[in-house]
Amino acid sequence: MPIFPWGSGRQEVLSPVLQTISTPMPPQHHLNPEPVGSLTIPTDPSEARRFQDKIEQALKQTDCPPHDLFSIKLALEEALVNAIKHGNQFDRTKNVQIEYRILADRFECRITDEGTGFDPNDLPDPTSIENLERPCGRGVMLMRYYMTEVVYSPKGNSVAMFKIFQNGKG
Repeated sequence: MPIFPWGSGRQEVLSPVLQTISTPMPPQHHLNPEPVGSLTIPTDPSEARRFQDKIEQALKQTDCPPHDLFSIKLALEEALVNAIKHGNQFDRTKNVQIEYRILADRFECRITDEGTGFDPNDLPDPTSIENLERPCGRGVMLMRYYMTEVVYSPKGNSVAMFKIFQNGKG
């Protein structure tokens, strides 16, 4: 299993969500025995909102601190909006696949659309003066800021991300 080095000097086992974005997540993992949630939603913003509400309620039942809950809600919304708007182009014949896991110390998810994909490194910097009024790139920037890690598939139509709960620790 790959090891992911953290800035604190400690090392963590890279979660199954981020090990490989191109293979299905296993239903169970020896280090994280909690089951993986998986569902497919239509390309419909109201369905995305319903899923976000479900995750918010589930996270409120854990030790997820309010700041981390805000971060997850924001990043999840941005990822789902990107999948529906940019990936599937609001095409209601296409779907969005969502896989997620809520653990004692983190939230993990992968969102995959049926679009052609994109290169997240080709997005213009939304903080550059010439881009301040352009509506592109902000969602990806926010996801990267608020989540612990964000990884895109090589095709660019799937994003995996996770947030480690701070719980007042550093």
